[in-house]
Amino acid sequence: MLKQIDVLVIGAGIAGSSCALQLARCGHRTVLLDRQAFPRHKTCGEFMSPETKEMLKFLGVDLLVEQIAPSTIDKAVIIMPHGGVIEAPLPGQAIGISRFTLDRLLHEQACISGAEIAAKATITGVKRLPNGYYEVEARHEGQLVRYEAKAVIGAYGARKPRGLASSGEGQDETVYVGVKSHYQGISIPSQVELYFCEGGYVGLSPIEDGLVNVAALLPLDMVQRAGKSVLDILSGASRENTRFGARLSEGTPVPGTQVSIAPIRLSEVPEPWSQFPHIGDAMLVIPPLCGDGMSIALRSSLLCSQWTDKYLRGEVSFNEWEQGYMAEAAQEFTQLLSRARWIQKIAFAKTNRLYPGLARVLPWLATYLVKATRLSEKGIKQ
Repeated sequence: MLKQIDVLVIGAGIAGSSCALQLARCGHRTVLLDRQAFPRHKTCGEFMSPETKEMLKFLGVDLLVEQIAPSTIDKAVIIMPHGGVIEAPLPGQAIGISRFTLDRLLHEQACISGAEIAAKATITGVKRLPNGYYEVEARHEGQLVRYEAKAVIGAYGARKPRGLASSGEGQDETVYVGVKSHYQGISIPSQVELYFCEGGYVGLSPIEDGLVNVAALLPLDMVQRAGKSVLDILSGASRENTRFGARLSEGTPVPGTQVSIAPIRLSEVPEPWSQFPHIGDAMLVIPPLCGDGMSIALRSSLLCSQWTDKYLRGEVSFNEWEQGYMAEAAQEFTQLLSRARWIQKIAFAKTNRLYPGLARVLPWLATYLVKATRLSEKGIKQ
């Protein structure tokens, strides 16, 4: 089966669905393809920084409607393994919402805008044809579908489809495992809590329906010692940070919300292009203490959709599309990533026992570090 379209977006997470939404809204024949079905639970901190608000408004997604009622968050609390605590106000009000809900809302808007969503589709090949179009082969619902598209966008997250893997250059050597589970019964105020443990961290944040999201990014060697299941891994982390253990013991896991992803390698530099543009985690995997992953996903989708729209309309050539997006992505994310990696290194240095005392002496320092890992608002106009 052959389908001729304008643009194929590979990966239906936050970056992919918001990019498809924008391109469909511009009148382009858009297909959003993912290897799994939606909605589903995903490994994610489920924390949306204040900078995401203008982008969500632009996309037509209202998180504060009565039937959703996400949590609001205005403070970050970091708890060291030895018990020291650092607190910092957030530069604005953040939102706690599950990916199960957020992805559903974005998909609804994408469909309203005219995008076609193909779930449970596996990519089997991608190549660029002599006429400048891309040919993408995918197996969907038992059939081999061949897409011919003028543009392809990679939004497949940290785990690239077979045959599309990058060279690995620009990635940290440390291998991490990400896990997530929702809990009920944990009483948490309007704050995100980050618990340090050996080489990694666990984050707790309130989401909708009174639930708490517990997400961790931990080194592979620590995970291998803890066990195979998500709950075993979180239990192992609780032994590294007893205050996290006490917090976890307050609640009970919600069945069906446990997910994991591996291997994960943090980015050293953004990778905005290979055969085609990358957005979200396909472009860069931010250190966890940055806490702005959702904002980066949304911002990269905005930049990419703007350049792709110009290319599809014939306003720029293929080379101008590539060079323009790469330059703007590098300008937007390179320094942010550099600051986040620097903060990551000092956070896990042997001197981190001293940080709570330093934060008490220099209370502005924690606030500065929070702001240093944030994108500025873009001033998006409808």
